[in-house]
Amino acid sequence: MAHTTVDRDPMIATLDEQFDALLDLAAGLSAADWDRPTACPGWSVKDNLVHVIGIEATLLGRPTPDVALPDDLPHVRNDFGRANEQWIEAYRARPPAEVLADLREAITARRAALAGMDQAAFDAETFTPAGPDTYGRFMRIRVMDMWMHEQDIREAVGRPGHHEGLAPVAALDEMVSALGFVVGKRAGAPAGSSVRFELTGPVGRRVDVEVGERAHVVAALEGSPSVTLTLPAHLFTRLCGGRGADPAAVEVTGDRELGTAVATSMGFMI
Repeated sequence: MAHTTVDRDPMIATLDEQFDALLDLAAGLSAADWDRPTACPGWSVKDNLVHVIGIEATLLGRPTPDVALPDDLPHVRNDFGRANEQWIEAYRARPPAEVLADLREAITARRAALAGMDQAAFDAETFTPAGPDTYGRFMRIRVMDMWMHEQDIREAVGRPGHHEGLAPVAALDEMVSALGFVVGKRAGAPAGSSVRFELTGPVGRRVDVEVGERAHVVAALEGSPSVTLTLPAHLFTRLCGGRGADPAAVEVTGDRELGTAVATSMGFMI
């Protein structure tokens, strides 16, 4: 399996941008904001921030809290989700001020740890949520995850933003890398077909997927695509994240049956 090379310095700058965005957003929340429900199933604004604390703490080698979980948690589907939920449960009764303090501490510690890593450390193989790959790939996935949860919070509290910059570009890079799986496996596009995504907005781009024995992203199609899906990049990220966005908002040109299958199959994230 080919491993993903991610340049250390730009990725650390991207992580720094994302850390700053989360800290600034969290610091500006009102007392009522912390308990607002979000599009992330089962989680409040506070829970989204606790999740970030939990993952960054785990990367620092800190143990997952040993707490019992309620039996009825339909959004917990695997061991990874259970570990996430143990952090949520451990913080259930803790006030926002403590959550914010712990978020700041975890990010400060992670920044120090990242500063001590060189390119070789970023190129080393490790476990990632997408399977074995480089530590750099894991960090790109971390940016995507944090940015998505930032957007969950912004949506819940009515403060849209951070649609431009290093972090949303990296998040989009990571999502685009999964489009072969989305088109070929989830949507079942037939061999010989092709799908073009025209993503609009500040971080928009064109992405082409060609289907042969397997579906894969290509630099450009040789001919016209079987179908073109046109949509804002931000809507694309919400659909990929399974965040309740409406696939009917996607403009489909060409093979409508294939286009609809793709648009309704984009929710690949855990």
